[in-house]
Amino acid sequence: MSAPDALREELVRRLRAAQAEQRAPSISAVVFRGDELLWQDAVGLADVEAATVASPETQYRIGSITKTFTAVCVMQLRDAGELSLDDPLDRFIPESPHAPTLGRMLAHSSGLQREPPGEIWESMQAPSREELVAGTADAEQLFRPGSWWHYSNLAFALLGEVVARKTGGTWEEALRDRVLEPLGLARTTPAVEQPAARGYFVEPYSDTVTLEPDPDLGGSGALGKLWSTTGDLARWGGFLATGDDRVLAASTLEEMSHVRAMVDHERWTLAWGTGLELYRQGELAFIGHGGAMPGHLAGLVVNRGSKIGAAVLMNTSAGGRPEALALELAGAAMAALPATAEEWRPGEAVPGEVLPLLGRWWTEGEELVFSWRGRLEARLVGATVRDLSVFAPEGGGYRCVEGRERGELLRVVRDGNGEVEKMYFATYPLRREPSTF
Repeated sequence: MSAPDALREELVRRLRAAQAEQRAPSISAVVFRGDELLWQDAVGLADVEAATVASPETQYRIGSITKTFTAVCVMQLRDAGELSLDDPLDRFIPESPHAPTLGRMLAHSSGLQREPPGEIWESMQAPSREELVAGTADAEQLFRPGSWWHYSNLAFALLGEVVARKTGGTWEEALRDRVLEPLGLARTTPAVEQPAARGYFVEPYSDTVTLEPDPDLGGSGALGKLWSTTGDLARWGGFLATGDDRVLAASTLEEMSHVRAMVDHERWTLAWGTGLELYRQGELAFIGHGGAMPGHLAGLVVNRGSKIGAAVLMNTSAGGRPEALALELAGAAMAALPATAEEWRPGEAVPGEVLPLLGRWWTEGEELVFSWRGRLEARLVGATVRDLSVFAPEGGGYRCVEGRERGELLRVVRDGNGEVEKMYFATYPLRREPSTF
């Protein structure tokens, strides 16, 4: 499905305005909804010297968007029972003198210094795997783990080493076998594959450009090594919104989208989940990540509710704002493509044991309405946030498996005749008549 003409014209206008105003040699962009590609375009030169025009098939470095792939690899291992987010780093890398938990490393709240030791961005030569691990002896623990958000490339390089050790190969091999191939991301690669954009620095006081160096990330690839295209990033963004049981369940991706560390404490517009960047634009929330490497800038965002997102790739080091443009493009698509209601159809009969539970109940002076929609649900009347609870049978009662009071028990109390007398939810009594406790 393609975007309506009016939306396509708006997206093209925004893309071309951004390329001109931000003076990027080229920009490639895409807008998607789930697994649907709604719009894709590119403008400018992928190679200035050869006058090669950029296209949607052009690869760019995606920098730290790579971290979202690393995070998915870690969460695969977590879901398989191979590790816990509460495990300390030195359980897997005993040579490390630092031991923040894997969960804090994924959320950039480990307190570790930003970069692997050594001036790698001046030498453009990152350490090998062996040098990375040995270098942890020289790394600083800047903050007590969990006390402060501090972006750390070092943390993600070490998470890549954890993935490598747990899978018995390299991070690149694990990524290929466990993520890229199952999802069909053939144009997402650790090494550049043509056609690809060359990276440039645009001079601030003239319109000349100079080639940027092409760094070797060595054994630190998990922090930002990948190249990709907007088409592959659209598929990746759709996966982050919906999940794919061959790679990672939707419930785990929802967990990764929950706030673990707030970055913008004043306005709450930027936070971090489990390896995902979390953006807030007015009443809209997005997940994704930004990326930067010499000569390349990138941004990927997707709204989990609508499944609408956008990706932007640029071959410039400075002046580009790919995340802001991606948010603009996704927002424009959401405004032009409002969600349509699904057709209602009669459902299955309500199980006999559930019938007495349906309707209004009172607790803490408020009303809960229990309904059957193919599953037992409860909604707090008048609530606006996290008001829905979903239950699954457990023993003689029910366990809340989604939403408000997740994990808590709903216990049904019956009288001598087997009639439902009252219920307890998270130990709070529920009664048919208006009541508090």
